[in-house]
Amino acid sequence: MARGLPKRSPLPGVRDIVVVASGKGGVGKSTVSVNLAVSLAVMGLRTGLLDGDIFGPSLPLMMNIHEEPLVDDNNRIIPPINYGVKCLSMGLLTQQSKAIIWRGPLVMSALQRLLKGAVWEPLDILIVDTPPGTGDVHLSLSQNVPLSGVILVSTPQVAALQVAARGAQMYRTFGTPVLGLIENMSYAMCGNCQSRLEIYGNTTEKYLEQIDTRILASLPLDGTITGCCDAGVPVVLQHKTSTYAKRFHDLAQQIVKMLERQKKEMKKE
Repeated sequence: MARGLPKRSPLPGVRDIVVVASGKGGVGKSTVSVNLAVSLAVMGLRTGLLDGDIFGPSLPLMMNIHEEPLVDDNNRIIPPINYGVKCLSMGLLTQQSKAIIWRGPLVMSALQRLLKGAVWEPLDILIVDTPPGTGDVHLSLSQNVPLSGVILVSTPQVAALQVAARGAQMYRTFGTPVLGLIENMSYAMCGNCQSRLEIYGNTTEKYLEQIDTRILASLPLDGTITGCCDAGVPVVLQHKTSTYAKRFHDLAQQIVKMLERQKKEMKKE
């Protein structure tokens, strides 16, 4: 462990923990988290998905899970499973219609309960969907468990990319590798001529050097995706032959290869 970094305790039986993060809200981070997790499960990996957004949980809707989780004899939460993915969210433990009004310590306590007070094992990979920004949840994750990497999600807008760059800097401060950037809502396809429309412009390449990473995938803006999210069926399952689904399956394979390569490099050191 690098000097000056906090001592982290791994989750028993969980091989890799990968965080999905963004600087700004509304860039499609939860959509990415859900479809990536399901794509990994389709590959045969034992996959978990943790909704780290305590105040605005979206996993119950997007993964079509609404029952309150059971607990075992040791008072550990048993994450429900859908689409082959173990899922846990604060939205499954509270009433959906009520706002959560908590200060920082209560939020951290809730996150620890979801993370370390649940029966995640055995898992090959746990995807953690985080809230926007670089606040308490991000700090708590970085300080308490060893993270295999962080995937940044941003639209091509300058404001979103600037905040994503700050997020990358924060995670690197704690020794977490930045696996890459997913450019979401990168473009739209004209329904008449099928030409590519870059609605938000083409500014991502200019910020890659600042973020010091690469683009893992460029995902289109498509109303079909919203419909799938609202229906609680991941688009990678509902539209298996779509461009969007193919990009996610390619992304899942990339992530697995990167984590394997990362482990080999660590053994050499």
